[in-house]
Formats: sequence, structure tokens, C-alpha cells
Amino acid sequence: MDFLTTSEAADYVRLGERKLYELVTSGEIPCSKVTGKWLFPRQELDLWVLSGLSRPAGMIAADPPPIVGGSQDDLLEWTLRESGSGLASLTEGTARGVERLQRGEVIAAAVHFHSRDVAAADGNIAALRAMPGLHDAVLVGMVQREQGLLVAPENPKQLLSLADVLASGAQMAVRQPGAGAQMLLDMLLNGAGAGPKDLRRLEPPCLTGPDLAAAIRAGRADCGIATRAAATSAGLDFVPLLWENFDLLMRQRSYFRPQVQALIGFLGGKRLKQRAAELTGYDATPAGQIRFAA
Repeated sequence: MDFLTTSEAADYVRLGERKLYELVTSGEIPCSKVTGKWLFPRQELDLWVLSGLSRPAGMIAADPPPIVGGSQDDLLEWTLRESGSGLASLTEGTARGVERLQRGEVIAAAVHFHSRDVAAADGNIAALRAMPGLHDAVLVGMVQREQGLLVAPENPKQLLSLADVLASGAQMAVRQPGAGAQMLLDMLLNGAGAGPKDLRRLEPPCLTGPDLAAAIRAGRADCGIATRAAATSAGLDFVPLLWENFDLLMRQRSYFRPQVQALIGFLGGKRLKQRAAELTGYDATPAGQIRFAA
């Protein structure tokens, strides 16, 4: 992240240094004090300016409701409760969350995209760059999560990879189209030269990771793809496949809304890191960081 000094920041936002110090004192501008000097993150200054953008009558977009849509995640749901942000959750999968964000029906969407393009190392950023309707997007890091195969305790069918699932004809619980875990499964099938028809799929699809874990726990499926945290919570065994970025996507004008700032402030605290360690399968290093801004 690019940081500006006080004089550079004053020039950047076209303010005098005295006025800039007044904003610092009142806590109205993003800044950080390091070894006695104020530093200003350029990206957050851009968002701060855009958050106060006025529009002519007829062009003013209504504020979205205080809801975080998108993917389900145990750590995120705990964070929404404990942060005091007042934000609710609506978990319908990554793609559906982004659709609601574009229509102004949620203030943010929790996302974890996966691409068949192996060169796209960061699926979330690659997906955003391909979305013309989100030219004003901000991607805030939540965590990195471990995704893998959930199997019954002691892994009775000895399923150690997707190839084992295909070869054994094991019954696999799947997610709905547009869910991040389903994108991951499609990507892995493509890499194995297989497709959805090559799987013995449990129908109907499971709407969340915990729903998928419950299906395996009840014996209705032999395996499925979800997070390590979902496996731990359900008392299932876990076969790791990869780590993914799990981020919060929002529009620039929403970034400085009080509810969103309360959530982002909580992401950088010790309690989140402690809870992530308790749930297992999380790396909270990216929490609260701006990972992409259009």
C-alpha cells in the first residue's frame, strides 16, 4: 500500500495542511501515526473522497440495506455478531451475492471465486476485473480458508483426492451453481478431464457448507467439498485440497459507512485471530486489508 506524508496528502486532496490536521484531530480522515509522523494511505484517501461524492438529482443511488450477502462462513457470521456492526447476513453463494450487490440489495458480498484458468492465481481479483458492472469495487480481505474433501470419520472409503471419488463411484454432496465451492469442484473436474456427469451426485444441491457437512454426517453422501472449519464443526474428517482467498466485496461509496467501518475495524483485532485459530483452517493475515480497488 502506498503511503503519503502530511504535505503529500494535503496536495493530493487539495487541502491546506492546517485543514488536514483538523481532520486528523477529529478522526474524519484515514491516517496512521508511525514514529511520531502521520502517514496517509493513498487508496483509503481515494475512497474517503469518493464516499462524499454528490450526484445531481435523479442520479443519486439509494443506500443499500445493511446486509452482507454471498458465501456462508462460520467465522464471518461470528464476526458480524461480535463486531457490533449491526450488519445482517444473507447466505446464497458467491455469484448470487455479487448479483445482489450489483442491484443494490446488499451492502457487501462475501466471495471466493475459482477459475478454470490456472494462470489466475487470485480468483477473486481475476473475477472482479472481468465484471464491467463493478467499476467502483473495493475488495477487503477477510481470511484465507482451507478447502478440501469432507468425509465420514476415519474416512472409511479412503478418499484422498477427487480422482479417488471418481474411481470409486462415491456419492458426492454438491453445492448449487454459483457457489464458490461448486466453482472449485468444476475447476478440479476440468483439470481431471471429467465433468459433472462423471460424479454420483446427491440431489438436491446443498445450499451451504454446513448443510453439505450434515448430509455426510447423516450418511446420505460419502464426501463433498467445503472448508476445514465446516468439517471440524460437524465432527468429520478432512482431506485438504487448497487454500483460497475469502474476501468482502463492496462499492467504494459503502466503504466508509459506519457499519462497514465497524466491521473492518473488528477484522484487524486480536479476537478475530483467536476465533480463527479455534475454528481451524483459517489464516487471518489478510483481515481488513484492501486487496483491490477499481
